[in-house]
Amino acid sequence: MAVTPKRQAIRRGSLDALAAAGKIRGIDRREFLRQIGAGAVLLGGGSLLAACGVGGSGATTTQAGGTGTTAAQGEPTELNFANWPFYIDSTDEGYFETTSLADFEAETGIAINYIEEINDNDEFYGKVQAPLSQGQDIQRDIAVLTDWMAARFITRGFVEEIDKSNVPNASNLVAALQSPTFDPDRTYTLPWQSGLTALGYDPNMTGRELTSINDIFDPAFAGKVTMLTEMRDTLGLVMLGLGLDPTQATVDDAVAATQKIQEAVDSGQIRSFTGNEYTVDLASGDAWVSFAWSGDVIQLQADNPDLQFLIPEEGLMLWSDNMLIPKGARNKLAAEMWMNYAYDPRVAAKIESWVNYICPVQGAKEAIVELGEELGDDELAALADDPLIFPDEATLSRTNVFKGLAEEEETEFNELFQAVIGA
Repeated sequence: MAVTPKRQAIRRGSLDALAAAGKIRGIDRREFLRQIGAGAVLLGGGSLLAACGVGGSGATTTQAGGTGTTAAQGEPTELNFANWPFYIDSTDEGYFETTSLADFEAETGIAINYIEEINDNDEFYGKVQAPLSQGQDIQRDIAVLTDWMAARFITRGFVEEIDKSNVPNASNLVAALQSPTFDPDRTYTLPWQSGLTALGYDPNMTGRELTSINDIFDPAFAGKVTMLTEMRDTLGLVMLGLGLDPTQATVDDAVAATQKIQEAVDSGQIRSFTGNEYTVDLASGDAWVSFAWSGDVIQLQADNPDLQFLIPEEGLMLWSDNMLIPKGARNKLAAEMWMNYAYDPRVAAKIESWVNYICPVQGAKEAIVELGEELGDDELAALADDPLIFPDEATLSRTNVFKGLAEEEETEFNELFQAVIGA
């Protein structure tokens, strides 16, 4: 699917603007990803045209249909919702006149205090660890955290169990996300959005199409390769290339993966370990092959359509940001009502029309077509064909969510990884 005209002006030039402002190096990857994206994905050599998301103020709001829930006598009237920036539908460059937040308020009578305050998982954890450890209410009823941080909250008892009787729409969760190792029954979390990590490369530089994770170790690409400083993404991909399962990773698996990486460091294969700044190297040709986040590569394709995001034959990594209810939240029922609302397919479709990440809600693909038809907007309906928002089951079946690590394991994995990347 081609980039929609409503978003193209925002996507094009975003990378240049961030680079000129000196904001690429060190910027949090999800903030970066949420500001940019447009292009094509390759799956086993076949082209899957796709569009990914851009930024805007999540505090403004939109409309798509509802769940019929209403705040009755004695039910909560307030919801405090902490999320990442640019991560919910907006009327700015959107398809609707109202937002999902405004619709929820109108339908339930619950006022939402929506706070775009999560810029980094560890930073947020540092803010709330002490009060949660002391059993104090952090005045947040929903927080959206990445898989591994959600796992930490669960193991440390910092999260409330979701009362599924208040969230019947949780049954709409897509199969691929139903049983992560850190929360196998989704007792404490529901995915908000997901994304992909695999290989980005320029075939004009490599001289051939790539198919495997292990292509990144081809000596012909020596000094033109980058890997990510995100431990779970880099170790997860290398493990897959070694035939190991990152969803069940052991310390021995981490040792094997870091040894493989160390050999590549010693031989001069790897140019650098990076955050989002690998995009600068890919754009300039200083890097030919990179472990990459799909949104970055898609944005780069606006200037170089030959760049490809490869889903390797061994599979790829899938990450999710998850809604959870912090321990002691005073408006737990309101949080569950929002979760139920967001998992209504029409509401999920409305959110996806602006956010453009992988949608976790079954039925939203069909709903976005219906909404497009109702509004007479072919661009909106065409988002249903975007494989980065609605991947098919064959693609999802090849994704892997990194194992939720116990505290001791996480220390060992991090020590191994930090040693090999020179951090």
